Amino acid sequence: MMKKDYENKQVYFVGGGLASLAGAVYLIRDCAFPGENIHIIEEMKIVGGSNDGAGNSEQGYVVRGGRMLNDEAYENTWELLSSIPSLNDPDKSVRAEILEFDTAHPTHAKARLVNKEAEIVDVLSMGFDLSDRLAMAKLIITPEEKMGKARIKDWFGPHFFETNFWYMWATTFAFQPWHSAVEFKRYMIRFMHEFPRIQTLEGVTRTPYNQYDSIILPLKKYLDQFAVDFEMKCTVNDLDFKDSEGITVTAIRYTREGVQGVIEINEGDRVIVTNGSMTDGYSLGSMSIAPVLKGKGNSWKLWDTLAKKKPGLGNPSSFDDHIDGSKWESFTVTCHDSRFFDLMEKFSRNKAGSGALVTFKDSSWLMSIVLAHQPHFLDQPENVKVFWGYGLYPDNVGDCVKKRMSDCTGEEILIELLYHLQFEADREEIVKSANCIPCMMPFITSQFMPRSLEDRPQVVPEGSTNLAFVGQFCEIPDDVVFTEEYSVRAARIAVYKLFGINQEICPINQYQYDIRTLFSAFITSYR
Repeated sequence: MMKKDYENKQVYFVGGGLASLAGAVYLIRDCAFPGENIHIIEEMKIVGGSNDGAGNSEQGYVVRGGRMLNDEAYENTWELLSSIPSLNDPDKSVRAEILEFDTAHPTHAKARLVNKEAEIVDVLSMGFDLSDRLAMAKLIITPEEKMGKARIKDWFGPHFFETNFWYMWATTFAFQPWHSAVEFKRYMIRFMHEFPRIQTLEGVTRTPYNQYDSIILPLKKYLDQFAVDFEMKCTVNDLDFKDSEGITVTAIRYTREGVQGVIEINEGDRVIVTNGSMTDGYSLGSMSIAPVLKGKGNSWKLWDTLAKKKPGLGNPSSFDDHIDGSKWESFTVTCHDSRFFDLMEKFSRNKAGSGALVTFKDSSWLMSIVLAHQPHFLDQPENVKVFWGYGLYPDNVGDCVKKRMSDCTGEEILIELLYHLQFEADREEIVKSANCIPCMMPFITSQFMPRSLEDRPQVVPEGSTNLAFVGQFCEIPDDVVFTEEYSVRAARIAVYKLFGINQEICPINQYQYDIRTLFSAFITSYR
């Protein structure tokens, strides 16, 4: 259709994360949809959702999480970013910029696992025994519909969770033993090509800066050029539906600055909702204050409300009612000198800022850190260094600081980290020049919680005339949640289906059918 065919039609995105931004680009680029008729409604004062990067050198920088990209498995993400101009060079795409940077600064971890003696572990061997291999093979070939809400620990014995493979795979992707075996299976298939190099993380594609500066800002600038309407600090509380068997949205109910309002949805308008959020309810601490554990925020409350109204809109309780199983804590450290980075370079044998993940496998918090290439923020001064880390077990008492991680201040988390590295001689100087900001995230791995097949709604639910779901909590067969690609792919599916676009969506690479990949994975399992 031509642009004039859409002149009186509106599209409303609920949520301003990556999926909504990608969806807006697809509307403009592939549907010739007028940008001024695209409305992105976001409750925060900034877009980007979980692709964040904020703060400054004085108050400290914050990234709640760091998304790892992958060249082979991010098919639609790269296609999208190939059409978005770089902020620094309009003649270069964001995709080309990322590829150029990653080629110049490749990841190759030399200290992937560290033991309690602060020794680098030899991780060439995966550590599997025969029962581990048989359980893995059975998992791969069992159809999802026969697995139900099985957990990873329902498929594997205790030995599996002590292998080098588990420590590396679990901390690369943030899996826990009680998470969904179906999601674990999808990851094993989707990233089968990464299995032989999981110990070096060579397959990780890094962005020049944090994901907000490297991906979200260029997308926002692109959309601004087409006059896309961003409704900030506006919370959507409910959708009205037509009183019929199908699914047709008739109104959006919202609150802005304490005032309630209604947007009427007319014939031909579309509504695309990000249901749920992995960073909803997050809380920041400081060097002297621990973060607090919060409950459901508005994105979960909206999905809870919608799911009660119509069948086929999913079952959010599988994801948002299990905070003990979905929470963990991250921390961002701003250093005002290079002492810690210098020590890490000597310890890890990796160039400081190589982006290599280091996991302290025997730490009671199961702590990991990443020292990204510097600067990690566009406005970061040359004398300032920033790194990020997280603990998968925030309820456990520390090995040095005898408190639960969730009860610790930023200073105490930093002290615990320095203990595991045996950097005690430099502790006082490092702590004095650093600002460690902890972040508690109650739903950060909620998308991995055990679920039934119908618990996530289809991108365009059956019977829907004008409603789609995007983000991490809709259902895309064979793809893996907790990735940029899932959000981008969902957005592309939503736009193409709602507008009848007969254009190919980049298919999922099926590495499980590639003989060389299968053989390489088989050999790796016996390393």
